[in-house]
Amino acid sequence: MAKIKQPKTYKYGRGTQVCRRCGSRDAVIQAYGLYLCRQCFREVAAVIGFKKYE
Repeated sequence: MAKIKQPKTYKYGRGTQVCRRCGSRDAVIQAYGLYLCRQCFREVAAVIGFKKYE
């Protein structure tokens, strides 16, 4: 039976930031202590209080 490797745990760099909502490690927004990926941020931005400028 093949042994399944666990994902590497990172101590610093881009791999340490994780989205609080979905757990993704890609494109995490850290500003203002949000720690949301860009997809989750777009879904909840209006609820949080961010406004879209046109």
